[in-house]
Amino acid sequence: MNDLVSCAIKYSKDNFSHFLNELKEILQIPSISTDASHVNDMQNAAQWLADHLKNLGINRIQIIKTKKHPIVYGEYLEAGRDKPTVLIYGHYDVQPPDPLELWKTMPFKPAIDGDYLYGRGSSDMKGQVMVSLAAVESIMKTTKLPVNLKFLIEGEEEIGSPSIEFFLEKNRGLLNSNVALNLDAGMINANTPTIVYGLRGLAYFEIHITGPGHDLHSGLFGGIVYNPAQALCELLAGMKDKNGVIQLPGFYDQVISLNTDEKRQLAELPLSDAELLRQTGVEKLWGEKGFTSIERISARPTLEIHGILTGYTGEGSKTIIPCSAMAKISTRLVSNQTPDVVHQQLIQYLEKKAPNYIRWDVKRLASDPACIIDCNFYATKCFSKALKDVWGKKPVYKRGGGSIPIVAHMQKILGIKSVLSGFGLPDDRIHSPNERLHLPTWKHGIETTIRFFDYLGKYND
Repeated sequence: MNDLVSCAIKYSKDNFSHFLNELKEILQIPSISTDASHVNDMQNAAQWLADHLKNLGINRIQIIKTKKHPIVYGEYLEAGRDKPTVLIYGHYDVQPPDPLELWKTMPFKPAIDGDYLYGRGSSDMKGQVMVSLAAVESIMKTTKLPVNLKFLIEGEEEIGSPSIEFFLEKNRGLLNSNVALNLDAGMINANTPTIVYGLRGLAYFEIHITGPGHDLHSGLFGGIVYNPAQALCELLAGMKDKNGVIQLPGFYDQVISLNTDEKRQLAELPLSDAELLRQTGVEKLWGEKGFTSIERISARPTLEIHGILTGYTGEGSKTIIPCSAMAKISTRLVSNQTPDVVHQQLIQYLEKKAPNYIRWDVKRLASDPACIIDCNFYATKCFSKALKDVWGKKPVYKRGGGSIPIVAHMQKILGIKSVLSGFGLPDDRIHSPNERLHLPTWKHGIETTIRFFDYLGKYND
């Protein structure tokens, strides 16, 4: 271990409590991007990050306005022109904490219980942002950074990053880098270092059903009016058959089948059905017939219902036929599928299946393509070596089931490949009540990132 690495790692261990307190600070800011009532909190979170970058000694810090929430930018380019530039990506926005009654602790008052830190954003993704910042501080306080750095930390990832494409297009020169480091992916488990080489895309919709001009008394009008709630339920239920096969016209036409090697690699991942049962809390797994669980959650497209809003849902009874019904749904897409085509497939389905007694409309809220990452990219190899140093074993490579819009946009617009990993765990309960961060893994993540910067800096020597 060279002096850079040993001194920086010692600093990170000696200052772990300091890093943890900083993470708690930013977790207390309820930066909920989807809720307009939290616009000031979004500004506060961006300012907190800008101030933190300044305290680290980062230069050219900017809080850049977008149509919704600001992007935080900073850079440190003193390693030299012969050294690579790493664009560190992160997001500071979080999901809403609802339902609040299911939290064991207050979502924006972080609390430690054993090896876990509980709080909204602790794992997704403020905890991951702070890993990279802690690693940078550990190096800068003890020696010289072996790479140049740029930071892009956005506030709209949880709502589909609607401003990011325009920002990237407008700032190609500013963002020019050799590699992007994105820690928004995560690990299979605490004992298995992981690199993600593929991400599914996303197409997110609202379906609106309308019927009568106003809510109707079910005793007076029941039996002569097609209930919008019933119509919506029938349409949603028909989107999959009993084998989990999605029924949108032509939905699988562009899906590329897994080859034998990919099936083998996925089967070798240390993620069993028993572990998935434990993580989910269900009694039995279910999904598209003819595929394994690991194939379904990483390499096959999906369609899921996220919420239904209709009628009376308060305490007690109210006998109405609701005048409208709405559902939020999304599809996770694999390579070759596109959000535009899936949007048209959904419209075709509704045109064919919706009863003519109601009216319907589809709103597309978010859409992003799938992407595949080169496992042989030199920066990915550097990160792999860093993971092996810390965990004592080679990392596994897997496809991620989620969507991270920025990865495909950086490839397409900036021509920058990403190293995609992270130190969140599947049972961190992200997007759910009681989100948490496994602190021993987080600590390993800081050391891994220190080692990554060191390996990357040496690569061009």
